[in-house]
Amino acid sequence: MSFIWYILIGIVSGAVAGKLMRGGGFGWIVNLIVGIIGGVLGGWLFGLLGISTSGIIGNLITSVVGAIVLLWITGLLSRSTHH
Repeated sequence: MSFIWYILIGIVSGAVAGKLMRGGGFGWIVNLIVGIIGGVLGGWLFGLLGISTSGIIGNLITSVVGAIVLLWITGLLSRSTHH
């Protein structure tokens, strides 16, 4: 059951991050990938800062923050390669 929650949290966090960073989602598959990578990145960043979350809401917040950071970094990299 927890695997299903990770997938759902990944889809939701990717969609939220996509809407916040670019004004629209990317489709559910890309949202899932962004959300899962964002969850890992967010967990790593929160760990560095000594922040701990728990529960579904905590995991969602961690994943959204990580996904936003991921989209921000990819946006920086794509802009630097186009100049």
